[in-house]
Amino acid sequence: MGRPEKGPGSIGRLPRRLGAISIDWGLSMLLSWWLFDLNDWATLALFGLGQIIGVGITGHTIGHRVFRMQVQSTDGTAVTPLQGLIRSVLLCLFIPVLIADKDQRGLHDRLAKSILVNIR
Repeated sequence: MGRPEKGPGSIGRLPRRLGAISIDWGLSMLLSWWLFDLNDWATLALFGLGQIIGVGITGHTIGHRVFRMQVQSTDGTAVTPLQGLIRSVLLCLFIPVLIADKDQRGLHDRLAKSILVNIR
């Protein structure tokens, strides 16, 4: 994809992605426990909402920010709210995440025309 191998602009790799999603899911579980007595559907809904708002508006979630990553369009510009919505809905379905290409972009990123990159 013409991205550098390391540093800013390089593709976010699996360990950092797993760390970021763990933080985001953990925060969703904490909110679900506090508001809905840890309901599974509420956890998923809170996770999805956090993804839609975070990625669609700022390009990153709390987990992405902690691991210094950002979701961008494949051309390097900011993602649009529609791209954030598409990516987030597919991420919540989970299966598209498992279908990755050689650049470690899951189906959720390919269909949204986005990429998760390191910002530091």
